Amino acid sequence: MILVTGAGGNVGTALLTRLRADGVAARAAYRDPHTTAQVIKAGGQAVTLDLAIPDTISPALDGIETVFLLGATSPAQTTHELNMLEAARAVGVRVVKLSVWRADEGLSPIARLHQPVEQSLVRSGLPWTILRPNFYLQNFLRQRSIREAGEFSFPLITAPISFIDIGDIACVAARVLTTDGHDGCVYDLTGPKALTYAEAAEEFSDVLGKPVRYVGLPDDEARAAMLDSGTPEFHVDALIGVARAYRNGGAESVTSTVADLTGRPALGFADFVRQNRNFFD
Repeated sequence: MILVTGAGGNVGTALLTRLRADGVAARAAYRDPHTTAQVIKAGGQAVTLDLAIPDTISPALDGIETVFLLGATSPAQTTHELNMLEAARAVGVRVVKLSVWRADEGLSPIARLHQPVEQSLVRSGLPWTILRPNFYLQNFLRQRSIREAGEFSFPLITAPISFIDIGDIACVAARVLTTDGHDGCVYDLTGPKALTYAEAAEEFSDVLGKPVRYVGLPDDEARAAMLDSGTPEFHVDALIGVARAYRNGGAESVTSTVADLTGRPALGFADFVRQNRNFFD
């Protein structure tokens, strides 16, 4: 049995969908007891788990062989994930951790949340695998201005980024969770091509048949815009930190890992736009 933490998030939801389609037994972990009850009522496997409350972790691990570890991004994320590792060591389960791009180097605030967990996992004595995806394509789904004004804005990054689709992350995770040969492996996950935001705007324009432009915001303007939209200050500062880390390069590498592990190529940018055309057009 696989325990999927972060089951209510984008990656967790996509992973559970993939596992269920493959007929794999998985237990979804939610912080909200109401959500847990709804899933169980619908015939699914679910448990209430709050990584901030260690007493909820051990019951969730009952009968579990492998944990997919995905903590919510927050100032306490490192502590929460270490709580899971401590419980996992007590029962000897395998851990597949979803991390972030170049987390081992601690280049960004988000990477620095994951780095201590990666280090602890490697030293834990448990069977482990680490997944490090690059920027999610789904971040563009927050850009309603593409439809409304033919533009999108992010904190300024001038260098290319090898964006990856969450569905591909889920497929890789499902493969790693259900097959042998991945213990002690770190997988860097990317899309098939690196694009600058300006090149991404060209892809949008070509697919949608209308002009779309990228507006690269200076840090202070980006910070003010995100705060005005209701984004919590911690997340705003973390995103600005990521932009600074990769502004002039460092997220442009392309790997074949998705194709190597799943047997099919990673989703390209234009195909992502086509799949989500109703949102953008």
